[in-house]
Amino acid sequence: MRTTKVSAPADLTAQARIRDAAIGHFATDGFDKANLRAIAATAGVSAALVLHHFGSKDGLRGACDDYVLGDLMRTAHDETSPEGLQDVMRRYLSNAADYQSHLDYIGRAIKEDSPTARRFVDTIVDESEAIVIAGIADGSMRPCSDPRALAVFIAMSSLAMMTLGPVVARSLGFDAMGPAVLQRMALPSLELYTHGLYTDDSFLVATRQALAAVQTSDSPPDISRKEQPS
Repeated sequence: MRTTKVSAPADLTAQARIRDAAIGHFATDGFDKANLRAIAATAGVSAALVLHHFGSKDGLRGACDDYVLGDLMRTAHDETSPEGLQDVMRRYLSNAADYQSHLDYIGRAIKEDSPTARRFVDTIVDESEAIVIAGIADGSMRPCSDPRALAVFIAMSSLAMMTLGPVVARSLGFDAMGPAVLQRMALPSLELYTHGLYTDDSFLVATRQALAAVQTSDSPPDISRKEQPS
């Protein structure tokens, strides 16, 4: 994963500078190895002030979790309208370092398979499902046979971009994940979601038939019915 250190703008409060510095260090060094003194130095404060605001390293990590997850969910809701998506892309392109630090933070949590990661994933899937159901209800999305499964697919695609950022970037000829990769991926991904991929339903029909055959063969015999004499 590409390492990212977050700068500490002077106009932020000390608490916000500590939080942002911690997000960068947790993403770069890992949650266990990140050092409070190093976080304090990046934020331009004392280690004692870190403990004063957050109580402990676990308390600091909890605050970072809440902040990053909240930002991610706000972004997800913003993307549910064309205007919101435009705003998200403009914010990302104008301030890519801050967005990337959040993606790196989530990627680190998932890589370490931490309770934080499970919370992130569960929340992303639940929110994605809510967005799908709402989109189907208001007519902005097509009906779906299984909204929950679709939400999992969408969430896993997004999470792959977070956890496999270097692989995605390299596959497209870039040195690192960033705005250029987002620009390259934007239209193809929206084309897929808007128009689909196949030009007819041959694969869909074949899959339905295959699933129906498997379900029939796996079904237990109906012992309530007696065979009729021939």
